[in-house]
Amino acid sequence: MLTLFFGGGELLVIAIVILVIFGASKIPLFMRNLGRGVGEFKKGIKEAENQEDKEKE
Repeated sequence: MLTLFFGGGELLVIAIVILVIFGASKIPLFMRNLGRGVGEFKKGIKEAENQEDKEKE
């Protein structure tokens, strides 16, 4: 059965692969951009919810 969650071992393997592909110097930049992307996504979700609430009124 396909599971959508990763355990500790899988996350470690993914982290090592990312480290090998991007190198240690680019990891902070990658994580910063990932954080910004997540923030923008959450902001978009919140704006959509606010718009939906306004339409209900």
